[in-house]
Amino acid sequence: MTRVLSGAVLLAVAAGAVWFAPALLFFLVAEGLLLLAFTEYAGLARASGAPVPDSLAGAATALTCAAFARVPFGSIPWVSLDVVLMAALVALAMVTLTRWSDGSDALALVAAAVFPALYLGLPIGAMVAIRGTHGREALALLMLTVIVSDTAQFYTGRALGQRLLAPAISPKKTVEGALGGFVFGPLFLAIAGHWWLPALALPLRVALGTAVVATGISGDLFESMLKRSAGLKDSSALIPGHGGILDRIDALLFAAPVYYIVLNYV
Repeated sequence: MTRVLSGAVLLAVAAGAVWFAPALLFFLVAEGLLLLAFTEYAGLARASGAPVPDSLAGAATALTCAAFARVPFGSIPWVSLDVVLMAALVALAMVTLTRWSDGSDALALVAAAVFPALYLGLPIGAMVAIRGTHGREALALLMLTVIVSDTAQFYTGRALGQRLLAPAISPKKTVEGALGGFVFGPLFLAIAGHWWLPALALPLRVALGTAVVATGISGDLFESMLKRSAGLKDSSALIPGHGGILDRIDALLFAAPVYYIVLNYV
């Protein structure tokens, strides 16, 4: 019951932000979500033996999101994404010089510090940009496709699951569950996209739905790999019955960039 109630609250909050929030408020909500996810990532990094400089890496991640989303405050333009990433790379590498003393973990420390800008900042920035450029319907379609796919995977796997999809990473995901996601996710995007993404022809909507499901499953498994490497079951206990923010957005972190590329360049 706790899982159902907290899930319903999460869905209501997310739907309200996507559908009703003004652009600036939505960006601020996205940045708040990003910083919560970064905090959980930093905890995973510490548990894995590769602690990150929280303040600097968090700022680099937040600025990456802002630069990619291109959200202005008044007449002050955002610094371009390439400047943010290059400055972050140099600054984080220099900070690692002061933190490293001995051993063979220097590369892991630098990589762990730089990675959240790419893993968290870019995808969440892409979602803000999708809403700003293509409208709330386009972003809602992405999020609902992931939700439909995840729900189909859970119930199909529970009813029919026999073969594990990635036993070394996730002991619960099954091939049959994944196939359920590949059926219902693209089907939903193809149907709902008729109204919410009419610029895409039906075959392209089906292909996009398939790509969203495939990358979403990969994102889910990737975050599970990070947790297993850190020896943790959940990224945090922030959401009762659901774990942490990363546990809820892991699929979107991989699906959003693909969705963004298709909408903007295909």
